[in-house]
Amino acid sequence: MSTFIKGDAIILSVKDGDAYRPIACLTSNSLSRTKNVMEAQTKCAPGQILRQGGTQSYELSFEGNYIDTTTAITGEVTKASHDFLMGVMDGTTNSTWRMDTGISGTPYYYGTAVLSDLSADFAAGDEFATFSGTMSGSGLIVTVDPV
Repeated sequence: MSTFIKGDAIILSVKDGDAYRPIACLTSNSLSRTKNVMEAQTKCAPGQILRQGGTQSYELSFEGNYIDTTTAITGEVTKASHDFLMGVMDGTTNSTWRMDTGISGTPYYYGTAVLSDLSADFAAGDEFATFSGTMSGSGLIVTVDPV
């Protein structure tokens, strides 16, 4: 029998020094992979379109609640809220990321990516401040920490 995995078990984190910071108070996160398809139509195979897989790319998207991360308990790895990610966005190097698969006994997914989009929403009234972003992958997704 299959076991369903709840979406809230899958957490996206970004590397900060020696530790991974979970992206703060996620309301959703996703991983999208695409593969380019090369096509050819030749006289060797009239009337047929030949296809072959090409390069791959991926993007990670996330949304979360904007929180104050300045009050962490001593020794606790603080979460990566909008303010921390602003610093990541200002950098010129790729960030290492990690995503827990949510399946007991399985490895994490790891990769490197550029934080290519970051936005925040500060609505009036009875709504929390939120933020969202997109990381554009660079290289492969692996199951061993690329330390």
